[in-house]
Amino acid sequence: MRVVVTGAAGFIGSHLCEALLEDGHEVVGVDCFTDYYPRRFKELNLLNARDQAKFEFIEADLRSDSLEPILSGCDAVVNEAATPGLLLSWDDFDRYQSTNLTAVKRLLDAAIAVGIGHFVQASTSSVYGADATGDEESHCLPVSPYGVTKLAAEHLLRAHSETADLPLTILRYFSIYGPRQRPDMAYRIFCERLLNNEPIVVFGDGLQSRSNTYVSDCVDATIAALHREPDGSVFNIGGGQEVELLHAIDILAGHLGVVPVLEHRPARRGDQRRTCADTTRARKELGWEPTVLPEEGLRAEVSWVRSSLGLD
Repeated sequence: MRVVVTGAAGFIGSHLCEALLEDGHEVVGVDCFTDYYPRRFKELNLLNARDQAKFEFIEADLRSDSLEPILSGCDAVVNEAATPGLLLSWDDFDRYQSTNLTAVKRLLDAAIAVGIGHFVQASTSSVYGADATGDEESHCLPVSPYGVTKLAAEHLLRAHSETADLPLTILRYFSIYGPRQRPDMAYRIFCERLLNNEPIVVFGDGLQSRSNTYVSDCVDATIAALHREPDGSVFNIGGGQEVELLHAIDILAGHLGVVPVLEHRPARRGDQRRTCADTTRARKELGWEPTVLPEEGLRAEVSWVRSSLGLD
């Protein structure tokens, strides 16, 4: 297959590009290097893929550039491009609307125009709201503008699927972690603060929990969905074990051989209290299940952060 991966220079997108290339596919990576975090980190993410003969990289903005020439001749699109994060979405809604909705609409129009055979959309557990613990039929009530834009994108996708026969799959990712995590993501921040002997800020009581998903498990699920006949299905993609925030910090500190210093602050607006992915549908229909448990995954994250800081 020839697959377009948007957000190719990002955390998940870059891992996905490499996995597809390893499987023998041709990959067209697309990214516009927004200023959400420094471009140098994203360029590093692309190093391995850029060395592959079957990889083509195109710097383009989904919100403004011509997309049909990029998608022409391709078999599938995996849309990993988005503006993530909860806090900023309260204060800069225009950014989230443009990247998480307008960009999706333009990408959809181009995909339909060129006859793309499968459109896979990366969505999020944030569409469920403060507690994401049920199956894919659970009520969706986002508690942040970020979650609202991602849910709206899902509705936009379904509208196109219903009216233009767009072959569609939606994946709701649950708290992805691992090497190449963005600088604003919790586990990376925790590792860097532990290594620098700085206090870790814990918002709320620290008992909020996540069924964190290691990035290789996320990528495996995405590829499994890509190979499945598209019928508009939605799949929860999450790790197999729920972990409270304070316990995750203890695991990271243990791998680093340090004692964490915690600074508690009030809970943040729009934070999820609990996520525990029900992946029954993905296990049954995709033949996928998570394989990396938190202890192993957090050890790998620690190793990567140490290496990225030049400490190995």
